[in-house]
Amino acid sequence: MTTPPLQFDRSRLAILSPAECLRMLRSVPLGRLVYTYGGLPAVRLVNFVLDDDTIVLSTGQGDKFRAAERGDIVAFEADEVDRERHVGWTVTAIGHLSVVTNDEADELRRTLPLHTWMPMDDPRLVRLGIESVQGRRLVPWGQRPRVQ
Repeated sequence: MTTPPLQFDRSRLAILSPAECLRMLRSVPLGRLVYTYGGLPAVRLVNFVLDDDTIVLSTGQGDKFRAAERGDIVAFEADEVDRERHVGWTVTAIGHLSVVTNDEADELRRTLPLHTWMPMDDPRLVRLGIESVQGRRLVPWGQRPRVQ
């Protein structure tokens, strides 16, 4: 089976397919949740796990949880970069944030490798149902198209 040729954007970054984007998201434990707080953009570093095509994270009763209760549209970004070799990737997912019910949260905690890095008094699970995902990869110099 042959690999399809890479497609590049105008910046000469390789365009990742939705399946590749999900595979990349599964490969890292940290990402950034982008949501609205007080009418302004807020970005928070979070640990997460991908459950099929849904991002699941644990949070306290603060602003991220309130965004989930409202069903806000949010963005999520994760990446990995090798600064020495000048290669890497970035993936952005967009969708509605929602609160996971207590019964489902118990099941997810048993089946998913989700661990919080901070102690929380009353951790709750929230999910981002991915409605749109896109990603780019910075490939080695020899694989990039030449400037014309």
